[in-house]
Amino acid sequence: MENKKIYFAIKLLAVAGIVTAVYLLVEQFMPAEAFRPCTINSTVNCDAVISGPLAKTLGIPTPLYGLAGYVGILLGAIFLKRKLILGLAIFGLLFCLWIGYREIFQLRVICPVCILCQLVMLSIFGLAVALNIKEKTPPALT
Repeated sequence: MENKKIYFAIKLLAVAGIVTAVYLLVEQFMPAEAFRPCTINSTVNCDAVISGPLAKTLGIPTPLYGLAGYVGILLGAIFLKRKLILGLAIFGLLFCLWIGYREIFQLRVICPVCILCQLVMLSIFGLAVALNIKEKTPPALT
């Protein structure tokens, strides 16, 4: 796959990530009585994640980290900054793995939207690695 197509795929995935992060953020601040399509039963339950102990990380709503990361990745793809994309994807993947671990093994719930965010970040990471391996010339120092 040529670099132009990889950057385009990263842009699409970043937009999908932004949409899922905004959805989780809106869900976090909606009243409990509101319709929540992500909460199906006690095991498949976004509410347990977005209103429980994972709702905030270091005092900041957890979906904001994802939103910031996906926006950074989108900007990196727009301005062809492969190292920025890789760095944000590494952080994002590690963050997603930590959230996934806590979600499954500590809270014992599965949040479908969270899993979608994690799959998007994993895909971006794979493309960022491919992009950086493919690029043989070192980036210009500016």
